[in-house]
Amino acid sequence: MRDGLKPVHRRILYAMNESGIYPNRPHKKSAWTVGEVIGKYHPHGDFAVYEAMVRLAQWFSMRTPLIDGHGNFGNIDGDGAAAMRYTESRLAKPAMELLRDLQKDTVDWQPNYDESLAEPVALPARFPNLLVNGSQGIAVGMATNIAPHNLTEAIEATCYLIDNPDATVDELMQIMPGPDFPTGAIIMGSAGIRQSYDTGRGSITVRAKAHVESTKTGRNRLVFTEIPYMVNKGTLQEKIAQLVNDKRIEGISDMRDESNQKGIRLVIELKKGVIPQVVLNNLYKYTSLQTTFGANNLALVNGVPKCLSLREMLQHYIDHQVDVVTRRTRFDLKKAQARAHILEGYLMALDHIDEVISIIRSSQTDSEASSRLIERFGFTPEQTTAILEMKLRRLTGLERDKIQEELDACAAPSPTTRTCWRTRRRFWASSRRRCARSRRSSATSAAPRSARLRRTWMLRTSSPTRTWS
Repeated sequence: MRDGLKPVHRRILYAMNESGIYPNRPHKKSAWTVGEVIGKYHPHGDFAVYEAMVRLAQWFSMRTPLIDGHGNFGNIDGDGAAAMRYTESRLAKPAMELLRDLQKDTVDWQPNYDESLAEPVALPARFPNLLVNGSQGIAVGMATNIAPHNLTEAIEATCYLIDNPDATVDELMQIMPGPDFPTGAIIMGSAGIRQSYDTGRGSITVRAKAHVESTKTGRNRLVFTEIPYMVNKGTLQEKIAQLVNDKRIEGISDMRDESNQKGIRLVIELKKGVIPQVVLNNLYKYTSLQTTFGANNLALVNGVPKCLSLREMLQHYIDHQVDVVTRRTRFDLKKAQARAHILEGYLMALDHIDEVISIIRSSQTDSEASSRLIERFGFTPEQTTAILEMKLRRLTGLERDKIQEELDACAAPSPTTRTCWRTRRRFWASSRRRCARSRRSSATSAAPRSARLRRTWMLRTSSPTRTWS
């Protein structure tokens, strides 16, 4: 629930992060990454790990892809990805927001399968990834099917719930009206959305986006520019051709796929005199151009599977962010205090530099010098270790001023670091700032909403542009 990732996905992202395969670095062979994941964290088959990795890079599977793939990573027609020895990958920018502050003890850790390394139990996750990218899976006796949502809307809904803890589902739906599928399409009505947000389960009807074009010969054609989520375009065309051959759908003379890098464009040519609306209704009825997304918001909360409403999902994520901010603040404060302790030792040593040098020169070993410094000046072992490792250039007057300035900065941490832990409201405020920064960050700049919501079942000619109505 906290980072919205399955163990294999989390291990892939963590392994790539540990290996330095960042968005600003060159792509690396997918086979190398898969080997790293299997050897260190995930002792399972290489094909299973590669499949999970490919999904994280597919634009039609993930609303916000977490891996930047280079090469053939499959397509919406159902063609599989190339072998891992051919493709390359690296972390996408949004993935860095999931991993941010991981090194600051913000999450719990657990040993890997052979207890030779440690891996995070969950990632800090600066945005609610479970809502943004959704999740699908089957376990023993249970299944989950969580719809993806728009990144900006999910973050704004989280911030709104932080500011208004008693917010209702209706208020949250003003900000996040419904799912936002990566393949676009049209969501028919909001009753199913409301039910899923209220109870955790609901049925959402999704239709392909279509418009009618006229040809020079006076005939009409149906053009589909967006299709429902998880629909295989190749299988869809085969189904339409079979229905035409079986004469279950009449009025179609030709079908061709004009899709390219700019987007989907499935063209169906109609016979002369055929009413486009009749053919369109039959296509919606008999093919996967209209599907039903059965939302089942089942997620693990403290290791226990629970069916969650929208408010509960957002609240659990906020609680996770409160814990992350708490631990990060303690880490920063502890680090500042430890550094200030060393700097105080530096200044004391500089004030008695001649005697300190004399003690060090007259000592036979490091341990003898350390014990004599502790006995003479009351240093701690950490301070004496730092003093013995201090370079001679730090004895200059300018360096002493720099040490004093650094000590003043460590002794006076920011108000957030000093007082964030005092009240839960400050935790919430800090969590809200994290979410807001994630939304504004160019690293997670969200694309415009793809799926449109049609609040009535009335069919009308849809605009080619992707807008919310």
